[in-house]
Amino acid sequence: MIGRERFYPSDTSDEEWDLIGPLLPVGGTGEFGGRPVKVPRRDIVDAILYVVRTGCSWNQLPKDFPKRSTVYHWFSKWTADGTLDAVYAALRDRVRALEGRDPQPSAGIIDAQAVRGSATVGADERGYDGGKKINGRKRHVITDTLGLLLVVVVTAASVQDRDGARDTTEIAAALHRRLSWLWADRGYRGDYVSWAKREHGITVDIVVPNEGQKGFEVQPHRWIVERTLGWLIGHRRLTADHERTPAHSEAMCIWAMIGITARRIARTKPHHTVTPHNWRKK
Repeated sequence: MIGRERFYPSDTSDEEWDLIGPLLPVGGTGEFGGRPVKVPRRDIVDAILYVVRTGCSWNQLPKDFPKRSTVYHWFSKWTADGTLDAVYAALRDRVRALEGRDPQPSAGIIDAQAVRGSATVGADERGYDGGKKINGRKRHVITDTLGLLLVVVVTAASVQDRDGARDTTEIAAALHRRLSWLWADRGYRGDYVSWAKREHGITVDIVVPNEGQKGFEVQPHRWIVERTLGWLIGHRRLTADHERTPAHSEAMCIWAMIGITARRIARTKPHHTVTPHNWRKK
């Protein structure tokens, strides 16, 4: 299959595709594999990444991409059958290996991000965050200490951070058996702390501002998850929530992280460790 010419900034490089391509299933959509896929999978991936990076709607994809219906079909299928999660998990493990870390993290950071919901978000799946004054949805996330996304759960924005944290922590504990420590802000104080320890053996360490702090100040560990949320917002599709279902909203976050991790690995020089922030060696 001959693919399209690649010239958009969101397009995968050859090095990035060498990482992503082998992780995608080869067969068709039928129960026993179905007919061979006629559209190059790389074109499908590039189209999805274009939507995530530029924020355009599916029906505004440029004509050099495959048909909108084809792209959306594979976006939905890979979300539903677990392919998307498997691809990202493999890339995340690769980044952690480059850092000399165990693929299974033992510590992480939890936070939430409320974003405006567009008209495509139904009234029954959105809510109002009184603190942030936002009508839409909320992303509950847990990252590792490198800032790599471990779990994302999307709810109505009206769901309290510590309530959404329970579902997020349940998933994180099931996927990452070594996870035993989470840093969180003061919004997670209360029953959630004791629940996480009792049900999953996870210690939740509440990071509090320094005494007498005025204005913004970088908080230990907390800045890592805040930077990750900034990475997500850097993708225009994620500056608001445009997805009809929470599952597709979560998928958009994962696709953003696939682009980030693939780019990071591809740009890694031999014998060079990619570090997302400066560590001071003592």
